[in-house]
Amino acid sequence: MKATIITIGDEILIGQIVDSNSAWMGKELNKIGVSVYEIISIGDDRDHILSAFAKAEQQSDIVLVTGGLGPTKDDITKSTICEYFEDELVLNENVLKHIREMFAKYVKDAIVPANELQAMVPSKAKILNNAYGTAPGMWLERNDTVFVSMPGVPFEMKSLMSNEVLPLLRKIEGLPFIYHRTILTAGQGESTIATRIEKWEDELPSTIKLAYLPSLGSVRLRLSSTGMDRDQVTSAVDQSVLSLYEIIEDIIIGESNDESMAQQVSALLKNAGLTLAVAESCTGGQIAQQLTENAGASQFFMGASVTYATRSKIDLLDVDPSIIEEHSVVSEQVAMAMARGARVKFHSDIAVSTTGNAGPSKGDSDADVGTVYIGIATSSASFAVRFNMGNHRERVIQKTVNKSFELLQKEILKIQAN
Repeated sequence: MKATIITIGDEILIGQIVDSNSAWMGKELNKIGVSVYEIISIGDDRDHILSAFAKAEQQSDIVLVTGGLGPTKDDITKSTICEYFEDELVLNENVLKHIREMFAKYVKDAIVPANELQAMVPSKAKILNNAYGTAPGMWLERNDTVFVSMPGVPFEMKSLMSNEVLPLLRKIEGLPFIYHRTILTAGQGESTIATRIEKWEDELPSTIKLAYLPSLGSVRLRLSSTGMDRDQVTSAVDQSVLSLYEIIEDIIIGESNDESMAQQVSALLKNAGLTLAVAESCTGGQIAQQLTENAGASQFFMGASVTYATRSKIDLLDVDPSIIEEHSVVSEQVAMAMARGARVKFHSDIAVSTTGNAGPSKGDSDADVGTVYIGIATSSASFAVRFNMGNHRERVIQKTVNKSFELLQKEILKIQAN
């Protein structure tokens, strides 16, 4: 079963916003056995929308549309849907009641006619409840193709997909079972890994697809298979993964499908009952941001200090000025002192620190651009590791974040083993 995802909005085409909706929807569809055939972004233009609908209907079983459902005149998705389905807009009393209740509860401004007009929906549509917004989702069918229109606001779309759309799609007969296992590796590049597993890859069953997913500092190897027999599909993939472990177990740091490295470290900390503090310099708070963007971080995350300037490392983390003077602010000694200071300040079991030159200038240190030290401190020991992360600022920062999570993962596993 194939799906086309259509995102509507001039703001996407001119780069004002990034289309994150499609990537999320693609993942969720894949989980239930729906393959995404195409993802397209179009402007708020009637002819373009009609053309995209017609093309999608020819090539897909499911068409998911986001955007263009707001209360202003430039939001033309509903009227264009009516034209495409030879339908008309009618007042839905349930939607109108929901809009009025939301305004009464959450909005200080008085409701205006434009807001109430969002209760006008195509008469042929099945209405999907939008718990977090005023524009409802709409489910329509034509020539055996399902069309679903949803708001473009990400949290509204995700709620509609999770609570309304996906449960309905799961009821469609004939959905295949899709199975993935994703192996996380660190320490070797894509080409080196490919050379090591070349024979294994050549002998993979034709039903299993291998994808290399490199990122800064790590490579994910995703094995995928699709079929109607769940046991047969999972067994084939699991056997291939077992043989892969025998070849590259030295660089495998775990498994994940959708979880980021931050999510994996978070899960390890929760399971181990350990707490974490962070002291960041060159990464500018990105480690803390990735840890706290997911619910449940308060169970293990004690706090963070973004000590970007040299003085702040002294004032906030109690780094001895003489250490900085003797070894430079970008050094093994300062990274360890930062980690130890954060662990004490935030009363945590583990602390991680970063200090380095992300570039393009050297800042307060004479260390070469790309030089980074990552420190780890526990109740029993502290250490720091030096890395050369290259000369591109964004790459240096992101590689440092990823490597910090890798070192944390190894340290947590070591603590658990003891």
